[in-house]
Amino acid sequence: MSIETIYTSAACNRTPDSLDWGPDGLIYFAANNAIAVFDPKYHGSVKIVRTLVGHKARVNTVRVVRNGSECHGGINLISGSDDGTCILWNTKQEGDDSRSVRFILKGHTKGVTAVEALVDTTNHLIVATGSVDSSIKLWHTTTETDFECFQTIDLRSGLTFSMKLFCLPRSNATMLAYTTDTDVVKLCVRQNGTDPGEAKFDQVEQLKGHCDWVRGLDCIQLPESEDWLLASSSQDTFIRLWRISPRASLQKQKDFKEILLDEDIALEERTFTVQTVDGGEFHYALSLESVLQGHEGWVYGVHFCMRDEKLHLLSSSIDKSLTVWTPSESGVWVESVRVGEVGGSSLGFYGGKFSPDGKSIIGHGFQGSFHLWHEDVDQPGLWKPGTILGGHYGGVRDLAWDPSGGMYVVTLSVDQTTRIHAPWSRNGKESWHELGRPQVHGYDMQCLTLLSRYRLASAAEEKIIRIFQAPSNFVQNFRALCGVMNDPEGDTVVESNPMGASVPSLGLSNKAVFEVEQPETDNRHIKDMYPEHYFSPIALESPPAEETLMQNTLWPEIQKLYGHGNELYTIASTPDGALIASGCRATSADQAQILLWDTASWRVLQQLTGHQLTVTQLAFSPNGQHLLSVSRDRTFAVFRQEPSGFELIMRSDKTKGVHTRIIWCCDWSHDSETFATGSRDGKVVAWKASNEEQRTNVSGAAPFEQRGVLELKNESITAVAFGRRKLPDDRYLVAVGLESGVIKLYALGQWDLLLNISEAHAHHLTVKRLSFRPHVEIHQLASCGEDGLVRVYNIKV
Repeated sequence: MSIETIYTSAACNRTPDSLDWGPDGLIYFAANNAIAVFDPKYHGSVKIVRTLVGHKARVNTVRVVRNGSECHGGINLISGSDDGTCILWNTKQEGDDSRSVRFILKGHTKGVTAVEALVDTTNHLIVATGSVDSSIKLWHTTTETDFECFQTIDLRSGLTFSMKLFCLPRSNATMLAYTTDTDVVKLCVRQNGTDPGEAKFDQVEQLKGHCDWVRGLDCIQLPESEDWLLASSSQDTFIRLWRISPRASLQKQKDFKEILLDEDIALEERTFTVQTVDGGEFHYALSLESVLQGHEGWVYGVHFCMRDEKLHLLSSSIDKSLTVWTPSESGVWVESVRVGEVGGSSLGFYGGKFSPDGKSIIGHGFQGSFHLWHEDVDQPGLWKPGTILGGHYGGVRDLAWDPSGGMYVVTLSVDQTTRIHAPWSRNGKESWHELGRPQVHGYDMQCLTLLSRYRLASAAEEKIIRIFQAPSNFVQNFRALCGVMNDPEGDTVVESNPMGASVPSLGLSNKAVFEVEQPETDNRHIKDMYPEHYFSPIALESPPAEETLMQNTLWPEIQKLYGHGNELYTIASTPDGALIASGCRATSADQAQILLWDTASWRVLQQLTGHQLTVTQLAFSPNGQHLLSVSRDRTFAVFRQEPSGFELIMRSDKTKGVHTRIIWCCDWSHDSETFATGSRDGKVVAWKASNEEQRTNVSGAAPFEQRGVLELKNESITAVAFGRRKLPDDRYLVAVGLESGVIKLYALGQWDLLLNISEAHAHHLTVKRLSFRPHVEIHQLASCGEDGLVRVYNIKV
């Protein structure tokens, strides 16, 4: 048995410098505690092709080492994390991640927020790490298997925001430019001596001019010149360009004046000297080259690029724009391209990068989203949005497949959104993308169920179940992108449902929009200029961009269900969508009652009593005849549908039962004859219907008998799912998710392990839900986890 990961959905961590675009054309970005490798040209589409797992806490910064493969160890990527470590990676190593991790630099007592690396002129790799512990550490190799810290710069109480290492011309000395929570850029120089361990970085100068924290740095050597250009971006909204030039001697430089608008402007030029090991001296001059003004908010990052023998500078700001600056023939830097977001509730960009050829731009935003633009081949200067993928930036709590065809999977997260992931079909090719965002909420989301392809029930950390129905504009776009042909329910939706939905100001509910009125252009009242909704119908030919997802793919809310006294925890529906079962957080038997709702009248039909504490998961059998519930009270219960309603027919014993800890998860087999329960004590237990099942009641013999126990020592079982068909040898396929993030595939008989999906290919935090895709001939498994990742696998038997 083998697997192929056909889809990985992940958001970029919401920190500056958490993304870089490598010379190999791949984009590396921080995704929770891992690094995701994103191919923007994967067979004409985009795909996350790999995840690198090594850190134990959130990754804050990722940096590609431009020529690291030439040096010791083949290191081409470095990352810094809240776990206080910096990892040096060799991403060319395929297979197990332990082979990709080259070195782990341990020395900081708190999280690492900035990293930088340079292969110096002696072909040695120097690494700089900045941390919340108010220090910068400099590292180099001592042996083939070891890195050591050769210098620590004490910042007293400062925080490092950005660092750049580069080699000065003529002297080949290494310069470190770094910024902290001040308005200056500090410059330190280290002379490359015979013994690298003795050479230290000494501060030679500091660049003043900004009036707020300096957040971003980048540098580049000017073409056909020995001069370096250093760019600094600040929260004061300005970008400053500084020139560093070698000088033959320290002859007194006179201030020179330039006449501009009849005003005298004195451009100061400062100098510093670098001593060599043999007693020689090299001199350098510092001057302010230019000040770039154009952003209206903090500028988080800057990135230089050489393209067509011309210099370009990309700046990213929280004013929702990415700007490309280029020098004109007169040497004045001007804004040549501005791209960004329009509308939405985003807080702009945390960073942006050029592609290696300079003809594409990617930005990552506050919502963890990506924004990609490519320059038009036929019309240079015209930049068009590219196809992109994204994902949840918080833990994903639940997922469900479209019950009527398995055409998409919907997920729900603590980032307060639900998202629809589906395969985009074109020219015989298929790639997965986020196609819709039915709900953007004000509370962390908890659980969901699909009543039909176009009807969704979800619950957040509040006491209400909310029911949503797809609008006609979404159905039209979904059919077009996914190639859906036979869709009777969709025909009804298009004819009778609203066009779209919007969230009113200060509202939590999605309000239906039936038609979009265009205000008259003349004599507009102020209220017409700020309409309550921003929805506008769209016809998609490719997967939607982030701002489209946020504004134009919402589903109208059609019903609220009130009945629980505490926050909702779990929800399930019958295969035909006629009934909903729900449970809330509970500390008593009364609170732990399961409510059964009729989706025709939206009324409570029954209150089922079976547990003492919170019901952690509910599952209806595929034939709709049984309801299974598992609970924090270490018991499970089975209810059977009778003419009078659902009746309790089996309940496990809390003290004598096979499970001794919280039962987290449960699922039914496709034939409704077997179910499985998984618990915190590392046990998965299969229960098979006994011959007596049809005629027993709660006082008779057990209608389901224990079939087999899988016990995993020192593990916690958090998710379980049955395949939608049996294996060729007539055994059930069962997927088991662990708190460690690993997914295991078993053949149910003697619980034979078929496949182990490691953290690198599964999740690096708790697996929250597993589900096999219905209505397909092959086994496809969807998983979601606390790490924010959503994955879809092809399982080849």
